[in-house]
Amino acid sequence: MILVNQEDEPIGTMPKMEAHEKAELHRAFSVFILNDKGEVMLQQRAASKYHSPLLWTNTCCSHQRLGESNIEAGRRRLMEEMGFEVPLKELFSFIYKAPFDNGLTEHELDHVMVGFFNSEPEINKEEVENWKWMELSDIRADMELNPARYTVWFRIIFERFYDYISKESIGNESKS
Repeated sequence: MILVNQEDEPIGTMPKMEAHEKAELHRAFSVFILNDKGEVMLQQRAASKYHSPLLWTNTCCSHQRLGESNIEAGRRRLMEEMGFEVPLKELFSFIYKAPFDNGLTEHELDHVMVGFFNSEPEINKEEVENWKWMELSDIRADMELNPARYTVWFRIIFERFYDYISKESIGNESKS
């Protein structure tokens, strides 16, 4: 993984497990796919994942590779996990730190992106158990009632994403 400082400048690399064990700040991305109805495509993480198995989260997320732009990384991982490609737009980035139950910690400078898609994905069963479309307000309400159904990072990122698209009316771009 690419270790970064607070300004997103690379300062080195480290294996993924070591970075999570040491809670080192590293570069990451989160992709949200919306349809024409303004619903978000959620994925349920595969049962075999080493952390957060079977929890619901945003469409896909991962870590950039050396020399890969944020958009390139998002498009690559979207294809690897969900089986489709769409143009992505980077919305914002922020830093968060979230411990997992297994002793690992995500400490990420996360680049949040959005894309638009109206079909069914072809999920990679090694990465994704299931998927569904959900309205933003339904996600927010369910997250309040059942937070344990969702990944730690999604609960953090979703509020920022929700606030951003509420102000910017991003959902309307898919229709133009």
